[in-house]
Amino acid sequence: MLILSLPVLGVSLLVGLVISVLQATTQVQEQSLTFVPKIIAVFVTLAVLAPWLIKIMLNFTTRLYARLPSIMQ
Repeated sequence: MLILSLPVLGVSLLVGLVISVLQATTQVQEQSLTFVPKIIAVFVTLAVLAPWLIKIMLNFTTRLYARLPSIMQ
């Protein structure tokens, strides 16, 4: 779960940090100014990394089902 969520959380953190620095520099304190770019960055990251994320999840599920008979004994 950590491997799957880390890229998205990292991008959200970086975008939030950049927006916070810009807000501190310009002294504009608008809440939607931080929310909208983060949401857009998260959706773009998910769209770009979707094939890799699906591959990771599929490999995990395949290994889990392959080990299931040995776990049940």
